[in-house]
Amino acid sequence: MKYSLGAVQYYWPKNTVEAFYQAAAQSSAEIIYLGETVCSKRRALKAQDWLALAKMLAKAGKQCVLSTLALVQAPSELTEVRRYVENGEFLLEANDLAAVNMAAEQHLPFVAGHALNCYNAYTLRILHRQGMVRWCMPVELSRDWLAALLAQCDDLGLRGKFEVEVLAYGHLPLAYSARCFTARSENRAKDECETCCIRYPTGRVVHSQEQQQVFVLNGIQTQSGYCYNLGNALAGMRELVDIVRLSPSSTEDLVMLERFRANEQGEAPLAVAAQPECNGYWHRVAGLAQVDQP
Repeated sequence: MKYSLGAVQYYWPKNTVEAFYQAAAQSSAEIIYLGETVCSKRRALKAQDWLALAKMLAKAGKQCVLSTLALVQAPSELTEVRRYVENGEFLLEANDLAAVNMAAEQHLPFVAGHALNCYNAYTLRILHRQGMVRWCMPVELSRDWLAALLAQCDDLGLRGKFEVEVLAYGHLPLAYSARCFTARSENRAKDECETCCIRYPTGRVVHSQEQQQVFVLNGIQTQSGYCYNLGNALAGMRELVDIVRLSPSSTEDLVMLERFRANEQGEAPLAVAAQPECNGYWHRVAGLAQVDQP
C-alpha cells in the first residue's frame, strides 16, 4: 500500500503551513494533498503559494494533488476552483461536483474526494467516465461496504481502473454547512468572523452534557470528536485498499505515518492513545466506538 497525507483541514498561519510541508517533504508519504478545502475566507495562502509548495514537494519526489473546496457557495469560489483545475501540472482532488464538471470539460484526470457522495459502483462508473483515476471512500462507510462495492465494480468491469483510498487517521470531516460554527461559538456573524478559526489550530472541541467529546468545530466543517484511527486494521485492507490517507493536525502525525507502515502486516500493533480514539465506522458500528478487532 501507499500512504498519503490529506490536505490540512485547519486554518494555520502561512509560516506554520510552510513548516509543515517542509517536514512532510522529508516524510515517507508517497502522496501529499494540499490546498484550502474548508473555507474560502482562509487566505493566509493564495493559489500561487499552494502551487509553489506543490513544486517543492514534487522535487522531493512526492506526488502532489491540489484539493478543492468541499462546499462551493459563490461565483468567486468557482473562479478559485478553476485556477486549481487549470494549473497545468498537478492532479486535482475534486471535493465538489463543480470541480468534477470543470475537470471533465477539459478531459483532465481527477481524484474523487471523500466529500463526494459516492456509495455504489454505478456512481463510480459515471465518475470514471468523466476522468476519475482515484476514489477516496466516504468516511462513514465500512470495510464490508467497501468489499461489496468493489464486488459490484468487478461485475461492471471497473475493478482495477481506478485507485481506492481510505481515510484512516485523523478527526473525520462529518458535515459542511453554509453556517460557520466557530464564528457562532464566539457570538460572531459569519460575514464578520475575522477568521477567528485561526485561534483554534486543531479546531474547537464540543462536549455533550455528559462531557463526552462528541464533535470538533472547524469553521463550516463539523468533525468527529474522537480521532479516527485504523492503524490496527491495515492487514484487513489488503486487496481492497491501494492508498491509506492520514489527515494531519500537526507535524507529530508524520510519526504516526511511520507507525502505520510498521504495522501494515499487523506485526507492530499501535498502543492505546492518551486521547480518545474511534474506529466504529470501519466495523459497521457507531462511529464513536472503539473496536479492538482488526
